[in-house]
Amino acid sequence: MLNVCLVGAGRIGRIHAANLAAHPDARLAAVVDVNADAAAALAGQYGAATRSPDRAFDEDPLDAVIIASSTDTHHDLVQASAARGLGILCEKPLDLDLERACASVQVAAEAGVPLYVGFNRRFDPSFRRVYDTVRSGDLGDIEVISITSRDPAPPPADYVARSGGLFRDMMIHDLDMALWLLGDQPTSVFATGACLVDPAIGEAGDVDTATVVLQTSSGVQCQVTNSRRCSYGYDQRLEVFCASGLARAGNDAATRVDIGTADGFLSEPALPFFLERYERAYRLQLDAFIAALGGAPEGPASGEEALQSLRLAAAAERSLSSGRFESPGE
Repeated sequence: MLNVCLVGAGRIGRIHAANLAAHPDARLAAVVDVNADAAAALAGQYGAATRSPDRAFDEDPLDAVIIASSTDTHHDLVQASAARGLGILCEKPLDLDLERACASVQVAAEAGVPLYVGFNRRFDPSFRRVYDTVRSGDLGDIEVISITSRDPAPPPADYVARSGGLFRDMMIHDLDMALWLLGDQPTSVFATGACLVDPAIGEAGDVDTATVVLQTSSGVQCQVTNSRRCSYGYDQRLEVFCASGLARAGNDAATRVDIGTADGFLSEPALPFFLERYERAYRLQLDAFIAALGGAPEGPASGEEALQSLRLAAAAERSLSSGRFESPGE
């Protein structure tokens, strides 16, 4: 039974707390949040202790930590966790600054502790089936990948201003998916973007609509499309076109029922947001984290893989500004 400390009692923290409470091999030992009332409420719901942020990891027993607090706290928490020898699952991104993110990966490696990052879409059953199918080689070599991700409504402008921008905040999930599916490092990145949804997002210095094209040295291409608005729900689709066929995953709806009349067929809208769409993926990601700490060979996305996604996001920002293809670098 692994004793896990959860840092962050907000929306994502509550997801992790519920999944930990239901896990047969893990225990929610403590909850930490700068909002003491939120921490106490969540801890009380699952019979866990509360700890102050400055003494989060001082008391035994702890085996692991899940970091679900604001991005600006991630680096310091990774350092503190590594110093205590705790296995780490950190929500994305590791940091908005690539150098600080690299430092987080380095400190975990030096301490010899596993560091994983919460790119939970890898654990969505439909996306995983696509991955397994194309990785089997049955469809031949990958030629083109198309990833679509559209939020149902834009976030508040004050959130956008501190989020790190669409590429680091929203598209980072899709860039990780692209790396995971490609199994190869893109050598060039081209981005276009505009503010078509909310003028306040543009005033905050960001875009709300963007397309990024990645290309590998062998010519394989991946197109990622993001929007902060979608009238028909949370749009999450994936298609991998290969030499001998394709594998694709469409949107999830509350049911698979279509209603047909003389006017045509009516289907349900896509699920409303990520909480519903990736509910199972969060559980499976936690399963993989706990199993990896027990010695299983495959866990969630590694810290090194998270750095690769951040490099792509940074290259996309440079491309949007320059209007040219950019290299993601090393």
